Amino acid sequence: MKKLVELRLGYNSITSPIPTSFCQLSSLQLLDLDNILLQGFIPLEIGNLKNLSQLHLSNNKLTSSVPPKIGNLKNLSQLRLSNNNLTGSVPPEIGNLKNLVALDLSANNLTGDIPPTLFDSINLTSLILNSNLLHGSIPKEIGNLKILERLDLSHNRLNGSIPSQLGDCSNLLSLSLSNNYFINGEIPPQLGN
Repeated sequence: MKKLVELRLGYNSITSPIPTSFCQLSSLQLLDLDNILLQGFIPLEIGNLKNLSQLHLSNNKLTSSVPPKIGNLKNLSQLRLSNNNLTGSVPPEIGNLKNLVALDLSANNLTGDIPPTLFDSINLTSLILNSNLLHGSIPKEIGNLKILERLDLSHNRLNGSIPSQLGDCSNLLSLSLSNNYFINGEIPPQLGN
């Protein structure tokens, strides 16, 4: 099946791990394994799928960390890993994905700071990281995302002040920072821009 371009198995009840053999499908552009009760880890070999543009693994029972080799997927435009039990930090290598338009890592157990390199993915229009255990401040590099339309960082442990650079995200249609620990400073007037 080396010529396979799309593989969709979503909305089934397949309770196995992701077969590492999927990572040998070198022509694959879309891998949709949403909502099938997958268990185990995301294979490290996922970084071998150089033609992949969409990776959907949401609503499963994956328990590994997000492999840094995902940063090798230079054609990736959508990365959806929400509603799993993923742990560890958000890999800074995601910032290598210059074609990334939508990133959803919500409803996991991700910890650590939001890496400033994440905002090197300047084509992002949707960045969803809510309902994790992320802490630290929102990096000022958030202002690099000039075409961002949706930002959800709610229900984390973020603190410090809300960066004024958010005002540079002039295309925002939806912004949620609720249920965090922002206590320093004020609401930046730039949010009214």
